Amino acid sequence: MLLRTIERFLHEFQMPPTRFGRECVRDPRLVFDLRMGREPGDRVKRRVEHFMNNYRRSIGR
Repeated sequence: MLLRTIERFLHEFQMPPTRFGRECVRDPRLVFDLRMGREPGDRVKRRVEHFMNNYRRSIGR
């Protein structure tokens, strides 16, 4: 579910996966690892959701 939300976010904002991972959890491989089956912990999930919410607010969407 988290990966699906991230994929929609990347598509909506035309953001490269490496930039997304670097900006929200300082891990440029985050999205690639999630695509390969990595299960994120609760802290990573919260940071990802927080980043996406703040990013949307910052550009007015």
